[in-house]
Amino acid sequence: MKQVSIGVTIAAAIALVAGITKGDVDVLGLAADPALLSIGAVGLTFALTAFRSSLISPFLRVFSTIFAVEYIVTGLAYVAGRAGWWFPSFSELMPPASLPTTVAIFGLLVYLISFIPVIRQITRLADPYFVTNDRGDLQIGGFDARRVTERRFASSLIVALVLINQLQVGINIRLSFFNRDWFNSIQNKDSAAFWSLLFGVFCFWAAIAVLSSLVEYYTESVLKIRWRRWMTERYYGRWLDDGSLYRAALLGQAADNPDQRIAEDIHNFLNSTYAYSISLLSTVSTLVSFSIILWTIPADFTIPGTDITVPGLPFWVALVYSLVGTWLTHLIGKPLVKLEFSRERYEADFRFALARVREYSEQVALLRGENAERRILGGRFGSIVSNFYAIVGRTVKLLTFTTTYFQANVVIPYIIIAPYFFLGKLTLGQMTQTAGAFGRVESALTFFIARYQSLASYKAVVERLATFRSAIDEARALGTKPPRIERTEHSGRDLMLRGLVLRLPDGREIVKVDRLMIEAGTTTLVSGPSGSGKSTLFRAISGIWPYGRGTIDLPADASIMLLPQRPYVPSGTLKTAVAYPSVAGTYSDEAVREALELARLASLACEIDSEDNWPQRLSGGEQQRLAIARAILDKPDWLFLDEATSALDEKLEAEIYRMLREVLPNTTIVSIGHRSTLIALHRRHLEMQPGQGGIFEPTPTLFERAVVSR
Repeated sequence: MKQVSIGVTIAAAIALVAGITKGDVDVLGLAADPALLSIGAVGLTFALTAFRSSLISPFLRVFSTIFAVEYIVTGLAYVAGRAGWWFPSFSELMPPASLPTTVAIFGLLVYLISFIPVIRQITRLADPYFVTNDRGDLQIGGFDARRVTERRFASSLIVALVLINQLQVGINIRLSFFNRDWFNSIQNKDSAAFWSLLFGVFCFWAAIAVLSSLVEYYTESVLKIRWRRWMTERYYGRWLDDGSLYRAALLGQAADNPDQRIAEDIHNFLNSTYAYSISLLSTVSTLVSFSIILWTIPADFTIPGTDITVPGLPFWVALVYSLVGTWLTHLIGKPLVKLEFSRERYEADFRFALARVREYSEQVALLRGENAERRILGGRFGSIVSNFYAIVGRTVKLLTFTTTYFQANVVIPYIIIAPYFFLGKLTLGQMTQTAGAFGRVESALTFFIARYQSLASYKAVVERLATFRSAIDEARALGTKPPRIERTEHSGRDLMLRGLVLRLPDGREIVKVDRLMIEAGTTTLVSGPSGSGKSTLFRAISGIWPYGRGTIDLPADASIMLLPQRPYVPSGTLKTAVAYPSVAGTYSDEAVREALELARLASLACEIDSEDNWPQRLSGGEQQRLAIARAILDKPDWLFLDEATSALDEKLEAEIYRMLREVLPNTTIVSIGHRSTLIALHRRHLEMQPGQGGIFEPTPTLFERAVVSR
């Protein structure tokens, strides 16, 4: 961008030099051209901001670069025209003096708005895509796919969309003049001019407008889907990375309903960001271009009843009318931002509650909990209803004003212009052109009025994504700053805990271990009262518990698998569920069937390719045995069973433990359990005993093997 800023500086300097020597107005004894001086002065200011563009968002920097290049091209083109170097046959294509100045002002505005807090919040979400070095496939038509850098491809699409939008604004300006001349031909009853304008001007530019709209739609669609795919993969990747999803859940409401935030909020964010960047840019271009038309209407507009001339009167009326309308719209609609934020949360909470009822349908039915669920769901939906009526009430007020505003907008330009037409100061074509330009300017100025409700939704989406991102970042940061739980590796085979203190999220200490060795090859049982921190200890060893301090020494390159009391069963085929967390193709069908048979699920071995609602179909004991089958396939060095056989009867539980020792002779098993029969299935017993301050400590207990031997 610094190289581009040098180009802007050179173009501005050339305009200033040309302005001093090529004009007709005497300034300090020199012939000066005000238009060229204006182009040069604004250009130098723009060059300064372009040079400092590293301070602004990479997303906005794309727009700043576009405007810088456009300034160089249009500024030098205008200088060439004023110097007589422009090709006479292309005189109609020479840019007006206002164009490079307008482009430079756009660039300045981009720089200035980048420091507005809400814009910074939006660009923090958008920027990562425009700085990534990730590469993706690009395939056009029947050509072979090519690897492209996402940020470069995205920037190219943004440039194309900006240029297309500016082309469309130019077409609208040309059609505005066509409209003027066409109605003048009607007023003058000039049939030759009427048909010539229709077929020679309108049809040509209308065809280009249609073609540009199709190209814009396709380009916009490609940008949105690639951007959405990258952003979605990034968000769920960070959410799933290194236990972040579990830690985010520990943070509570800051990361509620991640499914909605990843699936819906990202989609809505991208659509709105496009609308309020590219479309807003088009709107501003329309505003500037048609404001110039209003300002240059060849008529002496005077205040009614006086001889006081007001240059550009229609423009000033449109400006005041729209500013007052925008201010009143903001006052009426401001509460919608908070209401829309709440709506998204209430809707997500209701869907989550419904999903939980479906997930636990058996337990609800067994406990006859239907009435309780009705009350819970009724309360959730009641929040939606209350919030909905609040939105409706506020929207009715907003619509009452905006509808009245836009109805009046239809006739206001004619009310202003008609008296001058009746006095003969304007032709019919000029009146229709002025009315059309007034409508365009007023529509551009009321951009936010027409979209205020969607702006409220957009702000709510931005807030939700920003808080979700912050929650994920906070979750990833948990346990990374000292004092923390250090996980180190050593050359031995045993697992060692040293100076370990585990805390709950509220800061209360629950487990303390001064020094404890868990010997490899020795089956160990951990027992103790509920709430004594047994599962928390296992989570710390597995690496997902972030609250605490101390050291956990692990054997180098040792693999660890922890099976919880209630295993996760993903959707899909039974083979997918058994192979989890590996993909289904990791293991052969024979290996999966053998694992199911060893886990005492032989009846399911013939259904590994069947898709079913396995969490509903399988009983709790079957789900636990399915998890055992996973361990058989994975063959971990250390297998932690957190009451992973609690749903089995004692006889089947003993069979499972014997089978694991035979099938996984190199796996060290560490279990949590409450049954006294488990003692006979292990060689070592650690009991969680309360110490000073109610903090529990795993204390070794000697016992004789009663049933099994190693």
